[in-house]
Amino acid sequence: MVSPMAFLLFIAVLVSALHISSQAAAPKTSFEDNFSIMFSGDHFKTSEDGNTWFLSLDKETGCGFQTKERYRFGWFSMKLKLVGGDSAGVVTAYYMCSEKEAGPERDEVDFEFLGNRTGQPYLIQTNVYKNGVGGREMRHMLWFDPTEEFHTYSILWNNHQLVFFVDRVPIRVFKNNGDKKNDFFPNEKPMFLFSSIWNADDWATRGGLEKTNWKKAPFVSSYKDFSVDGCQWEDPYPACVSTTTKYWWDQYDAWHLNDDQKKDFAWVQRNLVIYDYCKDVDRYPKLPGECSLSPWD
Repeated sequence: MVSPMAFLLFIAVLVSALHISSQAAAPKTSFEDNFSIMFSGDHFKTSEDGNTWFLSLDKETGCGFQTKERYRFGWFSMKLKLVGGDSAGVVTAYYMCSEKEAGPERDEVDFEFLGNRTGQPYLIQTNVYKNGVGGREMRHMLWFDPTEEFHTYSILWNNHQLVFFVDRVPIRVFKNNGDKKNDFFPNEKPMFLFSSIWNADDWATRGGLEKTNWKKAPFVSSYKDFSVDGCQWEDPYPACVSTTTKYWWDQYDAWHLNDDQKKDFAWVQRNLVIYDYCKDVDRYPKLPGECSLSPWD
C-alpha cells in the first residue's frame, strides 16, 4: 500500500520533470515558427523538408522575410548560400532593424552581400545605423566562394560590443566601452531580424557601373539553420536587457574578443578589408567619435 503522502510526492516529482523537459526542448526552427513574409510571397519557396528557404529576385520584384519577435542583445546566426554566377547589381541582405518599414528613426545592423560579374569575388558590406543615421560602412572580401555552399553569418550584440562573424571568424568589432562611451552604439531599441534579396544596380557593383543582367534571372539566395540565443522583447522592459551575466552573451568573456578571436580578427584586418569609414578622411575630415575606440579592448 502506497501512502497518500508518497503518492503526492511522486506526482510532484513527475510534474517537475515534465516542466524541466519542456523547458529544455529544442528551439523551434521551422520557417513558420520564427518568420513572416515581408513581401512577394510568390518569390519564396522551401525545400521539401522545410529546412531550407529560398528567396528569388526577378525584374518585377524581390522578396524578404522577418522574425515575428523582437530582440535586444544576444547571439543571432543564419546559414546562407548566395546567388551564383553573374550576380552584378543584386544585393542579398541579412540584418537587424528596430522598425519594419526602415523608418527615419531606426536603429539597424547590416550584413549586405554585393553581387558581381561571373568570376569576380563577392564583397560583404556591414553597416550600423543609430536613430536613422548610417554612414558606418565597412567592406570586406571573403576567403571562400559564398555561392558554392552554405556559410554561417552571425551577430553578437551586447551593451559592450557588436561583433560581425563569418563562420565564427570576427570580421568587424563595433565597441561601446573604453574611456568614453560610443554615442552611436545601438543599444536602446529592440530589433527584428530580416533578410531580403533586391536589385541595387544603381550602387552595389562598381558604384553602379555594372548593371543587373535580367537575362540571368531569377536570382536565388538560400537560407537555413536560423539560430537565436537572445533577449526576446516583452513590453514594457524585459529583465534580460540589463547586464545580469545570466546569459553567456552578457558575461564578461563576451564583452571583448578572446585571444584566438583576436588572431583571426588581425588576419582579417591585414588581408580582407577593402573599405573602412574610419580611415576615409576625405569623407570624414573629422572622424566619428567611435573611431577612437579600440576593437582590441
